[in-house]
Amino acid sequence: MKEETNKHLDDLTKKLITKGGVESPSFNFTDAVMSNVENLSENEITVYKSLISKRTWILILIGFSAIILYTLFFGSQTESTGWMSKIDMSVLSNNSISNTLSSLRIPKTFMYAMVFFGLMIFIQIPLLKNYLNKRFEY
Repeated sequence: MKEETNKHLDDLTKKLITKGGVESPSFNFTDAVMSNVENLSENEITVYKSLISKRTWILILIGFSAIILYTLFFGSQTESTGWMSKIDMSVLSNNSISNTLSSLRIPKTFMYAMVFFGLMIFIQIPLLKNYLNKRFEY
């Protein structure tokens, strides 16, 4: 039964293709399409808009300034120790993990390699950013 329906579908598609024929585009079809593409790319210019507006940056700056000023003027007050003085914090400093890590010695070459690696990352990020920005400019 499936073969019969497939045969009918094949016959139908052959009839449609022979009746419809092959359409060919006009002589300057490619030129017309390319001119429309060029017009679209010239008209739509991407304008940079920052994620955080200037107003928000100003509000953040004012907030941080207020916190700093508050701590400078009112932060020198003495506080009562209260219930925090009753907690034994020596557990955090006197355990086997901190004792093991305190005896660990890192070689100077490894330290130099990590510093060099960090510097290279901080140098390469702006370079790659500029490269990608220039690459995707229109």
